[in-house]
Amino acid sequence: MGTPITPRSPQPVAPMPVLRYLRHVEEQRHRPDITAFGPDFPFGHDAWIGHAAGLGSVPDDCVGQEVAIVGAGIAGVVAAYELMRLGLRPVVYEAGRLGGRLRSERFDAASDVVAELGGMRFPVSGATLYHYFDLCGLETRPFPNPLTEAAPTTVVDLEGTAHFASTLDDLPEMFREVAHAWGDALAKGANLAALQDAIADRNPARVKELWDPIVRMWDDRTFYDFVASSDAFRQLSFRHREVFGQVGFGTGGWDSDFPNSMLEILRVVACQFEEHQRFVVGGAEQLPRRLWAHEPDDTRHWPSGTSLASLHSGAPRPGVTRLQRDESGDITVTDQWGVTHTYPVVLVALQSWLLTTSIEVDESLFSQKHWMALDRTRYMQSSKTFVMVDRPFWNEIDEVTGRPKLSMTLTDRNTRGTYLFDLGPDRPGVICLSYAWMSDAMKVLPMSAEERAELALDTLEKIYPNTSIRSHIIGQPITVSWEADPHFLGAFKGALPGHYRYTRRMYSHFMQEDFPASQRGVFLAGDDVSWTPGWAEGAVQTALNAIWGIVNHLGGESAPGNPGPGDVYDDFGPVVLPE
Repeated sequence: MGTPITPRSPQPVAPMPVLRYLRHVEEQRHRPDITAFGPDFPFGHDAWIGHAAGLGSVPDDCVGQEVAIVGAGIAGVVAAYELMRLGLRPVVYEAGRLGGRLRSERFDAASDVVAELGGMRFPVSGATLYHYFDLCGLETRPFPNPLTEAAPTTVVDLEGTAHFASTLDDLPEMFREVAHAWGDALAKGANLAALQDAIADRNPARVKELWDPIVRMWDDRTFYDFVASSDAFRQLSFRHREVFGQVGFGTGGWDSDFPNSMLEILRVVACQFEEHQRFVVGGAEQLPRRLWAHEPDDTRHWPSGTSLASLHSGAPRPGVTRLQRDESGDITVTDQWGVTHTYPVVLVALQSWLLTTSIEVDESLFSQKHWMALDRTRYMQSSKTFVMVDRPFWNEIDEVTGRPKLSMTLTDRNTRGTYLFDLGPDRPGVICLSYAWMSDAMKVLPMSAEERAELALDTLEKIYPNTSIRSHIIGQPITVSWEADPHFLGAFKGALPGHYRYTRRMYSHFMQEDFPASQRGVFLAGDDVSWTPGWAEGAVQTALNAIWGIVNHLGGESAPGNPGPGDVYDDFGPVVLPE
């Protein structure tokens, strides 16, 4: 398969021949009006941040007040930037590298060519994230996903047989049957067309009317359960489900997500995160770094030319080792060198397990319910291996096969997904030799970058026996295993069945009016708090939620005519499931 199949009718079009049906779906599935508006909390964060009235204000006696931000990933940097604009003084702590999982590693042989080790493909439906892309002047281009114009050709290699394709119609009938079944399952099992219409209309009441029953139905059931129990797939063979897991939809194989809660997948599909994806020219890490250096012209209190960089003398403070509340009720933050500062508010935007392992945290800062949620976070393993090549040679034709020498490749072999990045004429190219998840990522965990590259090259040589990728490689390979990084311990959260309540506790943590005094003033943000982990849009939205919470905690308020997330949360917040 390879592209997401999203029918625009709540009922399958059974009498229509399969190929005609798929073309019908293809014509209707792209909805440029769909953004990440919910579905759990249907609030327009992009509209809020873009409103001419601004996000609100803090009391005069708070202007210039220091606020600690623990973690300089995209959530932490966005929060710091917006708090600075509001007239506060963010103090950012970071144990590793600014940018978090937006990590663009430069090849030694060409410093302007990067390997995207973290987030690398960003759906245009992530409108809040794109607000910051535009603010920072970043250029994006279509990501070379399978069977898209950005990847002119695709090879699907399963059980030793390679299928060459430019479109879905080029693949064998089984792939189209799988595509049809997936679209049918979504139409019947999730009423996807109606839900996407409500999201596109930005109708929060209608979104909740449709989504909340889905939460109750699918919270404790897996992605695989959804597929295997659907009428469409039950009419097909196990082999069809196997092909679906290996090849997936949109960006590649999804069998690594089969154990996850089906709600994780439905959110991605509903918000079209698997469609219209783009990459950042020069690397996604430019976003947090440019935002760090950006000098807004509409800040309260701070003079022209102020940036996060200037407020920090160029770099964040060291990593945090201790969070405690002092006798006055403020919060003390101790860094790795034993230096302690006190703040009225602290925003924590880092991997949640670190709060239970690497950082000494006053237990009373969070309720036991929140501690349970933080500690039960489950992470997805992920590995990538990149090489730089002398040119995008895959555009050349193999004289033996008459086809391109290399294509975007999906396979059941060790590499799983291979992506090709053409940076333009007279420029080196970049190959993501292998992008793998979970058990496939764990297989290479002990290996060096060179060993991983050799394994991937050996695999690709079996699929492309006439192509010598090795002869084009420049310099050394670059690799990552996020589970081996002590600051991350995994690529991102992957909620299991029954985890909805945990995510809701963390996501709603910015609503603190009903908290006891001992638990107020520390806010959570970041990928772990998001409903859509692994997508930077979700992390940015949690940062904006936390900003509203901090402003409210300090006695401030939203701007007139521009209510914030906390102002409407009681009406449209995520459904509460019984404990």
